Amino acid sequence: MNRRLHGSRLAGSTARAEGLARLDRVTNSTRNDSRRHTAVVGLQWGDEGKGKVVDLLTAQHDVIVRYNGGANAGHTVVVEGERYALHLIPSGILNPKKRNIIGNGVVVDPEKLLEEIDKLRARGVHVETNLQVSDRAHVVMPYHKEQDAALEEFLLGVASNERGSFAIGTTRRGIGPAYADKVNRSTAIRMGDLLDHDYLRDRLRVICRLRSAELKALGVAAPPLDPDALAARFFELGQTLRPHITDTVYALHDAIKADQSILFEGANACLLDIDHGTYPYVTSSNCSTLGIPSGTGVPGHHLGRILGIMKAYSSRVGAGPFPTEQLNETGNLIRERGREYGTTTGRPRRTGWLDLVAVKYSVMVCGATGIACTLFDVLAGFEELKICTAYRLADGSVVDRFFPDARLLAQATPVYKTFRGWTEELREVTDRKSLPINAETYLAFIEEHLGIPIEMVGVGPDRNQTLVNA
Repeated sequence: MNRRLHGSRLAGSTARAEGLARLDRVTNSTRNDSRRHTAVVGLQWGDEGKGKVVDLLTAQHDVIVRYNGGANAGHTVVVEGERYALHLIPSGILNPKKRNIIGNGVVVDPEKLLEEIDKLRARGVHVETNLQVSDRAHVVMPYHKEQDAALEEFLLGVASNERGSFAIGTTRRGIGPAYADKVNRSTAIRMGDLLDHDYLRDRLRVICRLRSAELKALGVAAPPLDPDALAARFFELGQTLRPHITDTVYALHDAIKADQSILFEGANACLLDIDHGTYPYVTSSNCSTLGIPSGTGVPGHHLGRILGIMKAYSSRVGAGPFPTEQLNETGNLIRERGREYGTTTGRPRRTGWLDLVAVKYSVMVCGATGIACTLFDVLAGFEELKICTAYRLADGSVVDRFFPDARLLAQATPVYKTFRGWTEELREVTDRKSLPINAETYLAFIEEHLGIPIEMVGVGPDRNQTLVNA
């Protein structure tokens, strides 16, 4: 054999071996790193109590980041009887020692953000360098809200015979139109743009011509949009927010390199995900864990613990199919006991029995490793409880798969398993072993059906009313 060739082969083998060793070290390092980072994601149609869980987990992490949604989301945290309603700012803001980041996947209403900051400061909450906003996050402009409301009214008025309205039931906060502009690209404004007056004005002079024509076509009786006035107004907002606006992708990766742990806070929930929810009755962002990489710039392999949040029952806001909905006294009682009224809008939520077909689907899509079961105390006092474990279709067949398509899901009838209820109140319970036997049976069935453990059980609104590591 040619010695030169033999030597090159040996050198190549050695290089490959060293390369594999380096890869193994990186892989092991990544595995160890991933255990430090946690994602909190809703497994139903939102309003599962994610804010409370994030608040509880904040002490274990250094950085808390929102990766999707906008001011249409409402996370409520109760601390020593004090209620805090957060819409854009991560729930970790109540801990002054933690850094909070609004990622690039969020659409930001600057006026609402400043209003939220002012309200927190007025209540003694520290909001300074501990809040960072992505310069790549897209801006919700006033015309987005007008467009949102006008389009919804237009769709409400368009009847399609027996098929009903095409309206989605949005919060009219301008979220959908802002995300649409993000995809359109040439009509979008980003937070970093608010820091350059001339650039912002020039873009708005083109955008406002288009938006004025669209609003007129939708029947909005208003004068044409004034791009110069809008530019002046939003440049001023940008100057106020300038200390917070930064490149959060680098900030997050710098945190990882510094061995800091990150808590990813999802808004909305998996069944409202634009790709994997009950389309078209969904929100306009990827609110499953699949939205984390695109919404923060942090690759998915950094995720270790994924905590899926689910209520002990089901609820939904707005239009769309809801197989286990209870349009009766049971639904009314769940609504009142659970205070099921929107944090953002105040509108009553639709309520019903727990749908484990839907939750199991979300567990699969999000890769949940554990469950936080919230509002468990709401179920106290019912003689019997029901859990949906399958769907019966129009042809009589029974399936255990979820339909992420509103048209198909509307044809499904729930198949229930019935459980005995309990009369004891749960708000004074301090550990899972002390739960009534029927309450524990209910939780044990959920764990068995989903195949992952329940790590937390909420037995009241306060952060202390949580059975941790249950």
